[in-house]
Amino acid sequence: MKRFSLVLILLAALAASSCAGMGNKKVEMSKADLLDKIKGAWAGQTIGCTYGGPTEFRYNGVMIDDSVEIKWPDGHIRWYYDNFPGLYDDVYMDLTFVNVFAKEGLDAPVESFMNAFAHAAYPLWHANQQARYNILNGLTSPTSGYWKINPHADDIDFQIEADYAGIMAPGMVNAAVHYTDDIGHIMNYGDGWYGGVYVAAMYALAFVSDDVEYVVEEALKLIPKQSRYWRCMNDVITWHRQHPDDWKSCWEMCAREHSFDIGCPDGVLAQFNIDAVINSAYILIGLLYGGGDFERTIDISTRCGYDSDCNPASAAGILGTMLGYSGIPEKWMKNLREVEDRDFAYTEISLNETYQMSYEQALQVIAANGGKVRDDKVVIKLQKPQPVRFEQSFTGHCPDARVAVNRSLAEPVRLDFNGKGAVLRYHMNCPDAEYVAEVEVSLDGGSAQKMLLPADPKVRRLELFHVYDLEDGPHSLEFKWLNPRGDCVLNVTDYVRYVSCR
Repeated sequence: MKRFSLVLILLAALAASSCAGMGNKKVEMSKADLLDKIKGAWAGQTIGCTYGGPTEFRYNGVMIDDSVEIKWPDGHIRWYYDNFPGLYDDVYMDLTFVNVFAKEGLDAPVESFMNAFAHAAYPLWHANQQARYNILNGLTSPTSGYWKINPHADDIDFQIEADYAGIMAPGMVNAAVHYTDDIGHIMNYGDGWYGGVYVAAMYALAFVSDDVEYVVEEALKLIPKQSRYWRCMNDVITWHRQHPDDWKSCWEMCAREHSFDIGCPDGVLAQFNIDAVINSAYILIGLLYGGGDFERTIDISTRCGYDSDCNPASAAGILGTMLGYSGIPEKWMKNLREVEDRDFAYTEISLNETYQMSYEQALQVIAANGGKVRDDKVVIKLQKPQPVRFEQSFTGHCPDARVAVNRSLAEPVRLDFNGKGAVLRYHMNCPDAEYVAEVEVSLDGGSAQKMLLPADPKVRRLELFHVYDLEDGPHSLEFKWLNPRGDCVLNVTDYVRYVSCR
């Protein structure tokens, strides 16, 4: 099986025959081809997101059966632009970071990305939303994404918005990772960050190789082998070798071994999983079993279920990079061309503008990493993958129960639990979006902490309260609503209880 793209095979002869490894090899590419691949990356991402949009989280823990038709009618992307533009959070989150690089350069400080992200007009969920709340309440990266501060640290959020880093670093995997570090830790940690690292690295490698198996295996060298994330991706690669023609068998093994959530309070012990590990696996299944075929790749990734718009978006973006804009079949491009000049929701940036910004950033990164930018071509200095540092969320914490509470905070509430940690969810309904509920919480009779719960969903706090790393045993929590209003409802709904892992 070939391991490198044709251009790389031809240019490898330029390297010393004793070979000093990937880091001493260079790839020459025309500027036109570079731009074509960058456009293919963004086009693929947008198409994949749209294709999977109708099925997002409608198939949880199950495959989408072949009998279920996933349609691609004329005007499909335009319809989503007009009627449900929020579908493209995969893209407009990316564009926040692309735009900061465009305005402030490659050395833009993390504070610029934090502020752009936290004050953007778009709605957010999971790790992104909790990070926004954390930043607006005085925290900074990496604290804003750390698991003891953000219970959603392992969620998919950065995975779906790390495309920018691989697109701006063609062939340069370590450079791609560099541009994920500060930004990815705004909202994620551990496996949640690794999802973005892996996706970004696959994008970077897709510029210089047309061998899907090589790309997914080489990119995985960046992930620490002791991580749960690496184990799952390695298993998928292994199972694909064992069952190269049966993606459903691979899916079943993956579901049996890796489809569990530890952190996300919405997904723990529930039929819902937005964890980066399992959803990255579905990107991988699509890529490996798609075999370089665009339609088959996005269809398989979608039919794996769970976050079935985000996963085919990543798979199609990576494959779109390989194929280039000119190599994506017309069936898909016809719909895309109708919207390329239109701004994404919550932005003033169109796809056509995105293509150019990413292209200019790629030229800068190539030059900054030992490559050459000439009149009509670029020379990219390839990089040998260097594993990133090991991070693990929820160490020693195993969820053992989801406990219903359903208590109003109109009167003080005491909650007793036996364990090592707990995450409490709540429901608030208030007609005044400017209202901020103030809830005093004390643990085991200690000093009270004040929780601020904005009624405005854009700046909401996701969970009422969370605590980890307690001594495993009996504990009590007391809640008091300090500024109750008669027209507002505030309830503790349930909690996830953690015990020491055995």
